[in-house]
Amino acid sequence: MSKQCEVCGKKPLVGNNVSHAHNVNKRRFNPNLQRVRALKEGRVRKMVVCTNCIKSGRIVKAPKQTAFKPAPKHQGV
Repeated sequence: MSKQCEVCGKKPLVGNNVSHAHNVNKRRFNPNLQRVRALKEGRVRKMVVCTNCIKSGRIVKAPKQTAFKPAPKHQGV
């Protein structure tokens, strides 16, 4: 799984950790990615999406899955 949003393409940025003594170390700023069941082209599929896309409504979440329930059997008298 790549660390990239499937909707907006947001991916990690590179920056520096800077200590009080101004010691500089490289670091990565990763996007906040979540696995979401979403509707895409009329089908339900799992997507890796950043929280910014979820909050802004760029994706439509799929309805909850319901377990299969067989028809109730009538107790004959």
